[in-house]
Amino acid sequence: MKVTGVKTYVIENEPGIRSGGGDQDEEWYVGGKYFLILELSTDEGIVGLGEKLTGSSFHGKMTWRDFQSQIQLVHETVEAFVIGQDPFNIEKIYYDMYAGRHDYRLPSLHYGMVISGIEMALWDIVGKANNQPIYNMLGGKCWDQLRAYAYMPPIPEGKAENAGAVAEQLLKDGNSACKFDPFQPITGVPRDISLKEITYAENIFKSIRDAVGNELEVGLGTHGQLTTYSAIRVAKAIEPYQPFWFEEPVSPENIDEMARVAAHTSIPIATGERLATIFQFSELLRKQAAQIIQIDIGQAGGILVGKKVAAMAEASYAVIAPHMYCGPVAAAAAIQVATCSPNFMIAEANQGSLHKKIFKDPIVFDNGYIQIPTGPGLGVEFDPKVLEKHIVS
Repeated sequence: MKVTGVKTYVIENEPGIRSGGGDQDEEWYVGGKYFLILELSTDEGIVGLGEKLTGSSFHGKMTWRDFQSQIQLVHETVEAFVIGQDPFNIEKIYYDMYAGRHDYRLPSLHYGMVISGIEMALWDIVGKANNQPIYNMLGGKCWDQLRAYAYMPPIPEGKAENAGAVAEQLLKDGNSACKFDPFQPITGVPRDISLKEITYAENIFKSIRDAVGNELEVGLGTHGQLTTYSAIRVAKAIEPYQPFWFEEPVSPENIDEMARVAAHTSIPIATGERLATIFQFSELLRKQAAQIIQIDIGQAGGILVGKKVAAMAEASYAVIAPHMYCGPVAAAAAIQVATCSPNFMIAEANQGSLHKKIFKDPIVFDNGYIQIPTGPGLGVEFDPKVLEKHIVS
């Protein structure tokens, strides 16, 4: 079997209500405003699905034309390294793409997303050729369903004391864990977090614990926008409430500083959504900077990189909690890795309205768990009627 070509198309997402933190009146797209899908074709008629993540960088008045360069990079990479290759040789093709051009070798999320999308499409082909889910070819199922966490819905009136009622509803809906992002904005250089902001986050935790006790795990979501000293102050304030984790307390560029935060608190540090390749994750684990590894399969290099990172984490008694703020195909790829990883802990229950209907057999998030697809390859297939309404290129 040989790869014969690649096709790309862009799906426009449906807007929904933002949760977890920030301006709740803002138009928001779960996983990004657009999903860039790729299909690898073969000379035996098997087609593999992949997704090149676009993330939340494209919003507002921006259109899919604003990332034409990304579409072109997918085609250029496939034409240079994949066409004519046996799709079963995934390891070789990955390193051809990763290291075939000397000056591109330094990890980047932009190119990492391209490699990841192509790699998951190769796995989809291999799974379909063998009539097996990908997880069956990577050790088999470790789980019958996957625990998931919810993003906390908007707190009424933004008042910390109202967080308890939100937590009670999350429990009623079957959730065992959630996450919220109190420190806005989430972008920019690391900044000081004021005592007022810290106290607000602390009071949210207090309200939740007063309302539901220890029945709900609550993670603190941040996006590396804190200075090291601010992160340590935040950790000290919320530590008595037993947070599920402190996510990306400082920017991921400096793993030494993240390790310094980890050394100052008993709260588990979670990170990984903005790391690429096994090498960056190896440094993270070696320096004991995090115990919860939030690898993004659509950014870090794909399914096999995900499995390798899970194994490295397993050897360090760390767990994985895959980052799934993405489109539907990349989410399906993350589920394959989680299913065959013994140290999987939890994943994001992050679906918009389009995620729930774009596949013939949608991925089900129910009662706090993700139901694992059983079909071959990624286990998903687009519903052509839904797809047709959302394709914009």
